[in-house]
Amino acid sequence: MTGDIWVIGGGVIGSLFAAHLSRVAEVTLLCRRPEHAAAVAEHGLRVSGRADFVGRPRASVDPAGLAETGLVIVATKANDVEAAAARLEGRLGDATVMTVQNGLGAEEVVRRYGSWPQLSAVTFMSGTKLADDHVEYVLDTPTWIAPYEDAPFATAAETASLIVEAGLKAEAMPDLKPARWSKLIFNATVNSVAALTGLPHDHHFAELDRPSDLGHLVRGLMDEGKRIASAAGISLREDPWEMNVLATQRGSRHYPSMLEDVEAQRPTEVDFITGALVREAERRGVEAPLMAAVYGLIKGREASYL
Repeated sequence: MTGDIWVIGGGVIGSLFAAHLSRVAEVTLLCRRPEHAAAVAEHGLRVSGRADFVGRPRASVDPAGLAETGLVIVATKANDVEAAAARLEGRLGDATVMTVQNGLGAEEVVRRYGSWPQLSAVTFMSGTKLADDHVEYVLDTPTWIAPYEDAPFATAAETASLIVEAGLKAEAMPDLKPARWSKLIFNATVNSVAALTGLPHDHHFAELDRPSDLGHLVRGLMDEGKRIASAAGISLREDPWEMNVLATQRGSRHYPSMLEDVEAQRPTEVDFITGALVREAERRGVEAPLMAAVYGLIKGREASYL
């Protein structure tokens, strides 16, 4: 892979990618706010938690220079992919574009703005943004990468190797659907339940001893998600319930992004995550009353403050 790397989006995931990759490549973090870019330019990008270092990516709000890049990582929230893709139109040369969003549909949005080679990715790593120039790395779990449409697998493998060299975990695979749907069901459930209860993803999500324990709702939602996946012909890479139990046993109190959004009274990604499963259930004729209920409740929660 030749050329610099640009990371679009300076949230938790974009910051983790930009900081780590800056140790092995020339990286530019494309920010939305000038003060964000100024903080990273002046202080670097500190990572604490699972790693402890200061990355030194360039930072800018100006997409000039994209024509010389080799890889663009679109690390915005799903709601912001359209705006990010529009910034690439007419500015990007022969670079590869990698989307790494929750939910479904980011690749199709990006494709409308150019015919670049694309990679699809989902990530389980997570963290907390403590400041514009500081992110805490909480879960050091992998990013799964696959070609989109006719992009060569070798490009996905090379990208995964570069991310691993930078100190993160990544794996290339020929087909992302089994991994993506495992993450989608896990995410639709955990994010939704956290946003509605105010609980971080902790031991409550796996408890089943009493009828009132939250684990019953979590498992019920995930069972619906698995039925939807089966109707869509998807063989899951991992069982979402087992992923949930394992995550709660790590002992960390992870705050899912939808919980953070609700607490900050921002739009959530629910339409791209839980909503995507509800729409797929409707298309496949699968009954998913729990998933539909939590989707409607979160939309109502958003309506209370937006």
